[in-house]
Order: sequence, then C-alpha cells, then structure tokens
Amino acid sequence: MSSERSTFLSIIGLILLSPLFLGIAICIKLEDRKAPVIFKQTRVGKDERTFTMYKFRSMVPQAEQQLSGLLDKNEADGAMFKMKHDPRVTAVGRVIRRTSLDELPQLWNVLKGDMSLVGPRPPLPREVSQYTRYHKQRLRVKPGCTGLWQVSGRSDVGFEEMVKLDLDYIMNRSTWFDLKILIKTAKQIIFPKNAY
Repeated sequence: MSSERSTFLSIIGLILLSPLFLGIAICIKLEDRKAPVIFKQTRVGKDERTFTMYKFRSMVPQAEQQLSGLLDKNEADGAMFKMKHDPRVTAVGRVIRRTSLDELPQLWNVLKGDMSLVGPRPPLPREVSQYTRYHKQRLRVKPGCTGLWQVSGRSDVGFEEMVKLDLDYIMNRSTWFDLKILIKTAKQIIFPKNAY
C-alpha cells in the first residue's frame, strides 16, 4: 500500500476512532491517575532508523525497569520477549492487549511517516542487536501497525517463523495483500485470540 493511501487511511482512522481513543484513555487514567495514558518507546524502522512508537499504556509505569528480572521467564525464542502472564500488565492493559486496541495510537506513527498500516512488527533496538544479516532483511520496508505475523498466530508464532512471514510479505506485498491483512486484523480485533 502506498504511503499516500496509508496516510489518508490513518487520518480517517484517527477521526472515526477518536471516541474510542477517549474511552480507552479515560479507563487507563481511572486505573492510575498519576501514570501517563500513552506509552512511548524507541523502535527500529526501515533501514535500521530508530523512531518513537506510540501505544496506549498497558503496563505499570516501571515496566521497562522490571524487564531484566523477567528475562529468564521469556516464552518466545530468538530476539523477542513474550510472557503470557506478564505481571507488569494492568487490568485495563489485559483487555486492550487482547483486542490489540493498545496499538491504535500507532496511526499517529503512520501519519508521521515512521510506519505503514501493514508491514513487519517494529523491533526494539536490543532485539535488532541480536539479528543476523538474514533477520535484518525484515527492516528493508517500513514497519506496520499490523502484518502477516499478527494475523497468522501472533503470540503462538516463534521468532524465526515471524521473520519468515515478514520476508514472505515483503516479497509478495501489494495493495490487495495489504487489504486482506487489514480485513483479517479487523476480524481479530472483534474476535480476539492468541494475543498477550
């Protein structure tokens, strides 16, 4: 999908979803009035350029500092951290993560040009530091708010399989392929599974 189409659709999404944005923000604030609603994190995008990615905060404010104590409980293989019952996730966070609603602020990243609507998951710098040359091929395109990995099992898909799915997407990407992924993403938001 062209960057112009992605930008246009992100503007439409931000406008149409603004009531949902407000509702989620209120829920997060009611749970912890002192903590921020939006979580900002450095991610790696196209050609290994870093950018600030936005999400609705789904974890306790000190989540990043607590990660080191949880690395031995990582349930994902390779350069990725996943933990099904992560103690850092808040009550509201469990709901918005399961439905992927925590990802909605990434529409702002699409508007800024950091991301596309569809593409590989944007990795963390610490993850990229463990990449081989083969893994870095997934950084040849803009990362996406959703992608082939997210609609192919997500948390049940290991790191190497995720890379393979991303490379399959890069080799075969088209507007029609992107639309199919966006439709599948919408279905997963309505009928969530395999997300944590």
